[in-house]
Amino acid sequence: MKPISFLLLAVIAILFPSMALASDAAHQSIDLTTHWIGYTAIAIFVFSYTLVILEEQLHLRKSKPVLLAAGLIWILIAAFYGSQGMPHAAEVAIRHNFLEYAELFFFLLVAMTYINAMLERNVFDALRDWLVQKGFSYKALFWLTGILAFFISPIADNLTTALIMCAVVLAVGKDEPKFVAMSCVNIVVGANAGGAFSPFGDITTLMVWQKGIIQFTEFFSLFIPSVVNFVIPAFIMSFFLPSGSPKQGTGEMTQIKHGGLTIVGLFILTIITAVSFHNFLHLPPVFGMMLGLAYLKLFGYYIRRSGLGKLNTSDVPAGRTNPDNFDIFDKIAKSEWDTLFFFYGVILAVGGLGFIGYLGLVSEFMYGQLGATNANILVGILSAIVDNIPVMFAVLTMQPEMSHTQWLLVTLTAGVGGSLLSIGSAAGVALMGQARGYYTFFSHLKWTPVIAIGYAASIWVHLLLN
Repeated sequence: MKPISFLLLAVIAILFPSMALASDAAHQSIDLTTHWIGYTAIAIFVFSYTLVILEEQLHLRKSKPVLLAAGLIWILIAAFYGSQGMPHAAEVAIRHNFLEYAELFFFLLVAMTYINAMLERNVFDALRDWLVQKGFSYKALFWLTGILAFFISPIADNLTTALIMCAVVLAVGKDEPKFVAMSCVNIVVGANAGGAFSPFGDITTLMVWQKGIIQFTEFFSLFIPSVVNFVIPAFIMSFFLPSGSPKQGTGEMTQIKHGGLTIVGLFILTIITAVSFHNFLHLPPVFGMMLGLAYLKLFGYYIRRSGLGKLNTSDVPAGRTNPDNFDIFDKIAKSEWDTLFFFYGVILAVGGLGFIGYLGLVSEFMYGQLGATNANILVGILSAIVDNIPVMFAVLTMQPEMSHTQWLLVTLTAGVGGSLLSIGSAAGVALMGQARGYYTFFSHLKWTPVIAIGYAASIWVHLLLN
């Protein structure tokens, strides 16, 4: 994070502060882009996002500064419009922004609850232990963890997938630092690439799907470009892996608790429900996800009532007779609340900046002067430096005039561009903490040229095929 200069952040924050509403153009009769309110709002956003970038150094959770920034920016906007005799202009805009956030919030909350339920039922621990016990070579483990990250992330989120695969790498390769570092790079690239061809693989793809710009089945046209993005760097890196095999694990295999595999099936059914709501009933996918949460709640009730599957009855709290204390609300409570609130802050903060009037400036420069292809490639590069959420929101709300192929391209680049740097995605940031001392910013940076080859090749393949 240190190589990122404050000046660069300021430029990027100015280029991509956009969550404005096309439907509210009537209320945007006042251009504040050169007004002191506009400059103050940008300063607030840049300062808050600088604190986000320095999260690891400051030990300040990233949601706190952006929540404050969002509130301050909208206070400035509302006060100014009120003084101009338009007290409801800001209200209309912020309600629309909040509705978009609410849909994504509940969608992600259900997905996180399912993932936490599977974690509690030892589903992922069992997978980890199985890989550890098999005694694979370093090269085989490198490919296995990367491939599993690629194929699990379209269903689970890329962060959880990366953490699980990293746990495997650390368990078997802790005596070989080079293997751990290279495998972590491979896992980050695989998880981000796998998430790019699925609406459920990344928040950015979810946003594109919920906007209705790309239909569910159309995401799969990005499968081959995503494979290219992952395979090319992995193939080159595999020649530099240490030879031999790690010591075979001797620990006991973790047993999946009662209902664990059923919860996996219910999660798949929930995804099918969400897709069906969108494709056949023309309802927002979030309502299908909430119905899917009912599946898990009812099955959780069955687990508690059936009294099965408690691996250690001594774990039962005093005074409780039920031998399995599975609690669905506990799984909801363990969701990534910092991420969810960060998401709120980003949407509202950049929404306010977009309402001020910067959206038109950005759209004219990027998609008017640079052209759609160059602009979309730049989106991927920027997502390696700052979070891809505000970058993707900028593109979605600008709604530039471009072909379906270009919308697929920006979906691809926003998803895989974060792999260029370790700080470019949640998966990379998380693994720097989990594999501290093995996987660092510079150990990833060493392979950035190789990852860039995969990035460029995936774009070329997409434009060739799609």
